[in-house]
This record gives sequence, structure tokens and C-alpha cells, in this order.
Amino acid sequence: MIVGLSEAIDHHFSLFLKSPYGKHTMKHLTTLVLGWALSAAAFAAQPLLSPTELQAKLNNPQVRVIDIRDAKAYAASHIAGSVNAPYGTWRGPAHNPGELPELSKLTTLVQSLGLSPATHAVVVSSGADATDFGATARVYWTLKVLGLKELSVLNGGLKAWSEAGLTQNADAVKIAASHFQPKLDNSQVATKEELIQRVKTGDATLIDARPAAFFNGETKAPAAKVAGTLEGAVNLQHDKWFAPGSSTFVPADQAKKIAAASPIDPAKETVSFCNTGHWAATNWFAMSEVLGQKNVKLYAGSMVEWSQDPNGLPMANVPGRTTQLLQDAKAWGVKAFSK
Repeated sequence: MIVGLSEAIDHHFSLFLKSPYGKHTMKHLTTLVLGWALSAAAFAAQPLLSPTELQAKLNNPQVRVIDIRDAKAYAASHIAGSVNAPYGTWRGPAHNPGELPELSKLTTLVQSLGLSPATHAVVVSSGADATDFGATARVYWTLKVLGLKELSVLNGGLKAWSEAGLTQNADAVKIAASHFQPKLDNSQVATKEELIQRVKTGDATLIDARPAAFFNGETKAPAAKVAGTLEGAVNLQHDKWFAPGSSTFVPADQAKKIAAASPIDPAKETVSFCNTGHWAATNWFAMSEVLGQKNVKLYAGSMVEWSQDPNGLPMANVPGRTTQLLQDAKAWGVKAFSK
């Protein structure tokens, strides 16, 4: 009985589709579905925006431009309507700035900027060089970890904005605080505990974003206990994604060529790291956001956290004791005479 009813329904629906009214209805539905799909694609934020692309979005109330330069530089001039949240406010404690701040601190910060899940947040820095880009990538990553989906970076920063002949002003900007309660998306985060297992099993690509001198153990970050890199790591310097001397990220097709000639293996779980999760954010951004690799994490604590572990975690390219003492003396001298 049920089978007969099903066949009858199929028969009448088939007749309906063949009728003029049925054809018109299906055509209308197809148009609606395509329209929704195109609208969704058009709304989806692109990870990199050119100055002119950003300018075209400034009148959209859902777009929030976040200027991460210091307060003095922001006060002098900024993109109209942008809000200031200096890079330091997104960083961790002095003993390891790469550490992800407490959720309560980040919640207060994003609420003060008026952010919500509906916000398209665009991160802007000075655009001074490739290292400066790392700051925007790190803030972008932090916002993604907090659950925001619509995110972009102004490619080339304010340097590119100015070179495009676009204006700035010094007007004060007031933003109503939001009630956004972010929850951490740990799929973007590699912890020290996870890395200990990854190093032991060798089942992930560990990419060191630092210049070769750091990777080879010839120098170290001041807060690192010892020079060297993670055991089993490979080196992909963070500035490979930029034209020499430029702070503008290369086009996607060129990024694919850079990746193809690098140690990146899209088929494997991948962790990007550096000294304090700054340069590493650029490699994470390139792989995850520009190239669309799904299995990439950022180790925020990076080599400073790893080298400070009292248990002496596995490392490669560690210099001999005499070299270590010389490195420590040099670091002390730089710190003492730079005051």
C-alpha cells in the first residue's frame, strides 16, 4: 500500500514538473538558489584586501577596521572610522609574548572594539616590512581562534594605502561596546603538550618560520633559554611570501609556486612556529588562509616556551656550551647597552 502511494506521488510530481506552471516554478527556484549561493560567495571575506577593495567597504556598518599600530601613530592619522588596538594588547606576558592571553582579557578587548560574529574585521598595520605583516597575521589568527569568521588583512598596510593615494584623518572614533562572548577554537592552536607528541611520533610537518641563523642555532631570541629548533623541524622563512623589500603578500598563484618549492606537505598535519608566534603567524596565514590548507596550526608559545621547559624538551641544532655562553653574553650586552 505504501509502495503504491509512493509511486502515485512520484507520478503526479513528474506530471507537475512537465506542466508549464511546474517548469516556471522550478526555474524560479533555481534562480533563487543560485542567487543565494552567489550572495554568500560575495559576502565571504577574502583574507587579503587591496587598498581600493577596502576603501569600497568602508561605508558598510558591519566592517570594522582595526589599526594595530601604537596609539601615537594612530592618533596622528588613520583610515577614517578605524579603531585602535595596539599589537601589544594582543600579546602575552613579558616572559613569553607569544603566549595566547587569557580569554577574559581577549574578551574585554574584542568587546571594546564592538566586534561580534557578524563583524567583518580588517586588520591594518604600518606595512613597514615582512616582519610587520606578521603582526597583522597574528591578530588575524587570534580573532579566528576567538570564533570570528569574516576576517581580512589590508595587504601592504598603511604604506600601500598611502601609495594608492587614499586619504587618512585624525578624527576620534567612538565605538559602542559589544556583548560578544567568544569561545576558543582550539583547532587553530598547537599546544606544547601536543608538540611533545608530534615530535615523538614524527607524524606532522613542523615548520620553523625564523631566519636561517635562528633555525641553525647561530642565534636565539632573548627570552629563549637555548638556541636551536624543534627536533625534526624544517625551515621556511616567513619573508618568502613577499617580493624582496616589500610588505605586500604575493598573489595566490605565486604563493602556490612558493609552497610547491618548499617543505610544505598539504597531506600532513602542519604546525607553524618561530620564537614567539609572530613570524610563524605569516606562514600559518599563507598555508591556512591563502592556500586553503585545512590541517594547519600555530604554536603560539614557540621556541621561547619550548626552550624554557624545565624537562629539557627535544631540540635540534643546539650549539655547544661554549657557544651558548657567548650567545648569552651577547644578548646581555645588547640588553644592557640598549637602555
